[in-house]
Amino acid sequence: MIKKIFITTILYLFCSIHAFSAGSDGDGGSKTKTKYEKAISYVKSAKKFEKKGKIEKAKKNYQKAQKLLIESNIKNPNKANTLNYLGFTTRKLGDYENGEKYYLQGLALDPNHIGINEYLGELYVATNRIDLAKERLKILASCNCEEYSELKEIIAGTKKSKY
Repeated sequence: MIKKIFITTILYLFCSIHAFSAGSDGDGGSKTKTKYEKAISYVKSAKKFEKKGKIEKAKKNYQKAQKLLIESNIKNPNKANTLNYLGFTTRKLGDYENGEKYYLQGLALDPNHIGINEYLGELYVATNRIDLAKERLKILASCNCEEYSELKEIIAGTKKSKY
């Protein structure tokens, strides 16, 4: 009986230690970034380059982000946030048609997604479809968020899209 308890205790400790270390890459327990997370880092970096007027550097980061997002979307399809950033990077690279397709796929999953509604509204303004942009604005009206204010200003022409 004591031998059985001892073996059970040892197995429990071994499994607990093994489970605790799962996901660690040896640097203190932090996990490796997913392709989606890496893509978001590239998007943030690209936005900073854009603000500084370094358009070519921004474009390269958007391209890297887009590639990772496509891979992420293949591995984990039907994620509204991934489709939002796919639409965003695709739009930033000048492909409005495919950017719109990604946004619409995301809205099919989450019709009230704040980011998609704002960015799709910006795309509609950029492609001179103001009525459709206003539809996106109506969806954002109750969110009490900065995305509503930003899209409203862009539609009114008092603010240029910062992204």
